[in-house]
Amino acid sequence: MSVLVILLPSRPRTDAAAPVPAEYAYAFSADGRQLTRSGHAAAARLPRADGTTLLLADVDVSWQHATLPKAPPARRRAALGAVLEEQLLDEDEALHLALGSAAAGGEPGWVAVVRRQPLAAVLADLHQAGVMVERIAPPSWPEDPPTLHVLPGDEAGSAPLLVHSHRGGVVCLRLSGTLARQRLAALERAGLACSAHPAAAAEAERWLGEGVEVLGEAERALRALRSPWNLRQFEFAPRHRGLQALREALQRLRRERAWRPLRWGLVGLVLVNLVGLGAWAWELQHELQQRQQAQVQLLHDTHPQVRVVLDAPLQMQRETERLREAAGQAGAADLERMLSAAAAAWPEGQGPLQALRFEPGRLSLTVDPWTQEQQQQFALAARAAGYQAQVQTQGQGTQLVLAVEGAR
Repeated sequence: MSVLVILLPSRPRTDAAAPVPAEYAYAFSADGRQLTRSGHAAAARLPRADGTTLLLADVDVSWQHATLPKAPPARRRAALGAVLEEQLLDEDEALHLALGSAAAGGEPGWVAVVRRQPLAAVLADLHQAGVMVERIAPPSWPEDPPTLHVLPGDEAGSAPLLVHSHRGGVVCLRLSGTLARQRLAALERAGLACSAHPAAAAEAERWLGEGVEVLGEAERALRALRSPWNLRQFEFAPRHRGLQALREALQRLRRERAWRPLRWGLVGLVLVNLVGLGAWAWELQHELQQRQQAQVQLLHDTHPQVRVVLDAPLQMQRETERLREAAGQAGAADLERMLSAAAAAWPEGQGPLQALRFEPGRLSLTVDPWTQEQQQQFALAARAAGYQAQVQTQGQGTQLVLAVEGAR
């Protein structure tokens, strides 16, 4: 599954209305594991992928630890803001809050805090360009085992930035002065994974006194995909949650190794069904051909004078009608049979006809007005004899139309 990670630069703390970037840094992976390419591009020219993640800057995400409120989903955001009111430096309306996937009300947990307006502007810009962001992720988060990464300074001459992630939170600290030295001296080095941006690797090794893994921002962005955090919540939650959940489930089914037996099982099930449907269709086709051949054989046995068979049932009917006519027998479409059926269905006590009109297979009778009950009785009796009956009121009388059932 292809993945696109869009890397946002850190934003000035004092400029809430800073414009969106003219170009976005990105990392693209065709399989979700190895970096395929990276670079910078305007929103409309970003590569298209199966999944898109927006990666925030380390310093743009702060982490607060608190006892999470017990509240229904519709009121959870307001309750969370009330709990963190004393811990937040900005107004609640200016901030976006997000919870971890395993967060539970009444238990302690971490809350990610981001400035709302810059994030909303970036999402709107990407959406307008047709880039659908399914996930907003932090590059670092409270975790165990701990990690340490060093980034180059934002401006020329500024000190590198140390990002220390551990179970107690995330610390961002400039590598300059006694505070940084004290922090590094107090670090527990056992199990600590150290890395640095190529531009800050030498400075990081000098401060740490040991070698570090060199990790570019694109490679680090792909590693951040393992984060259990998705900050696209509350006011930034996707609108079509059902479709999004289905898409995420299908993506997991496609890419995760644990689902490989199920994938092969589904493929096998589809193939078995296709083979079964093909066999069933062949059997039905074979049975249809046998019935058609039986009809043709019956026509040849009954009417050997018919040499060319185009429609066996229709030709059988026509030949039988010719034999009946040659024998002088009345058929269902003849006047004698139709008058006999009309007489049998005639309501008791009704007078003679006013008019009669006959066409082969169709008999029209005009009578004095009949009641609704008499009309229904006539129609039912005619149907029992194999004819269709239509009753219409015309002027001072009633017209009865008798036709051979099934005739067009």
